[in-house]
Amino acid sequence: MLIIYGAYTPSQKAEIQKIVCIKFKPGTPTTDVERHMNEFAQLRREIPQMVAYSGGKTLSVVGKSEYDAMHYLTFRTEDDITTFQNHPKYQAFVKENQAIWEKELVIDANIQK
Repeated sequence: MLIIYGAYTPSQKAEIQKIVCIKFKPGTPTTDVERHMNEFAQLRREIPQMVAYSGGKTLSVVGKSEYDAMHYLTFRTEDDITTFQNHPKYQAFVKENQAIWEKELVIDANIQK
């Protein structure tokens, strides 16, 4: 079963995408993972530069997934990504959750039209 923590259709033209993959440390309690997922989804409501968000726990369709969770964000511009990354709400989220992350993969890219 896949739980989607947020799914928003952009009401504004999105040009840039950000993918954030998280591997949680072994033994991370399920409650901490759920808190992480819900708090990340909540950022969409708190940071206006993010025009869309969806995320979920990864599936192991072929072999074991290297990451446990994936967050997919869209923005209008590269400046909006910078604003998001420096936003106090995102910085607080990272500070509060980073201790349960084993590793993180972040990819920014243009949205191909």
